[in-house]
Amino acid sequence: MADVRRVRDRLLRGRRAVRAITDFAVDADTGWTNVGIRRLMLRGRRTAGIDLVAPSDLRAIAIAHAKRGERLPIAFAVGTHPIDHVGATMRIPADELELVAALRGATMGVVKCVTNDLLVPADAEFILEGYLDERGHAEPEGPYGEFLGYYGGIKTNPVFHLTAITHRKDAVFQTCTIGGRTMARTDTAQLAALRTEVTVWRALETAVREIRGVYASPATGGMFNVRVAMQQRVPGEARNAIAAVFASLANVKHVFVVDPDIDIFSDEQMDWALTTRFQADRDLVMHAGMRAMPLDPSLVRATVTAKVGFDLTLPLLRPGEERDLEHRVPTPPALTGARFDSLDAALEHGPKRFTELMSATGTREGREIVRWLEDTGARRAIVRDSEGRYAFA
Repeated sequence: MADVRRVRDRLLRGRRAVRAITDFAVDADTGWTNVGIRRLMLRGRRTAGIDLVAPSDLRAIAIAHAKRGERLPIAFAVGTHPIDHVGATMRIPADELELVAALRGATMGVVKCVTNDLLVPADAEFILEGYLDERGHAEPEGPYGEFLGYYGGIKTNPVFHLTAITHRKDAVFQTCTIGGRTMARTDTAQLAALRTEVTVWRALETAVREIRGVYASPATGGMFNVRVAMQQRVPGEARNAIAAVFASLANVKHVFVVDPDIDIFSDEQMDWALTTRFQADRDLVMHAGMRAMPLDPSLVRATVTAKVGFDLTLPLLRPGEERDLEHRVPTPPALTGARFDSLDAALEHGPKRFTELMSATGTREGREIVRWLEDTGARRAIVRDSEGRYAFA
């Protein structure tokens, strides 16, 4: 066991708040190990504040212990395998120590803590052991730069009491970036986005069938704006998808559903779909009074939130039906199609677009098509249908 004072001083020199350390605690009701990611804000030689305001499994476990007047043993790992952070963001009803090991794809060594019975990854750089005291949410904690880019205010939170620090020789202190104006570039937003996409995808699998993609924009903290690409099979499926995403996570506020031809990873295409496929009085879905993420600064002391869905899909086609011309996307002309002995024979076969007339005779210029249309039209009526195709009257 390392000298507590020496290691504590190193941490103090590093930064005021230790961010993105993986925490381990056991749920007494299930016996499962819960794994998460928290911050610790140093407040004394052996005490720190911990943020347990937002809904989480650890918050529920800590509250249960406090109601019984019991301390909650807890350990924090600094500097672990990168995939451990992904596992720590998931909310899956299982032993999450096993989940972390499964994500590694290999056997994960664990060791028992020195001052409690918790098992932690053996390859961690630092382990901070201790407990949350029996008072529960008892003391002010904060302010802190939060993952939504703003400061979080002072909140009442539990207190972590340090009982031991162990570390590897020449340990590396690992942290991650959070907050500010460039949220899309922060580690926390990228982690949150992956967790959001997995959770949303699982919810959509039970609500609709043909999901083509899910994207949680890191610029929104990785969870507040979600894009879904899907193939509708029956009318209303896009709205079913919106409702499923609303319910999947408290954090999601805005959902955008598009057809498979839209690239959900392209801001350009999403803006185009919003501009050309959306009417607010027809395609906006809003639910009020829903569970909120407390850190959302737009709440302004409210305890519930409104969620909005944007149905950016085109009208669903019946089998064999073709899109209206106004809903078709122009593409460069391709000189392909059936060949004919003459342009007269081509139009006798049926209506043709200009490029189809070019293909009919193999020309790559088109000037003779213009001359033929003018000369032939003088002796035989040529008309154009609703899609602009030429045909004999």
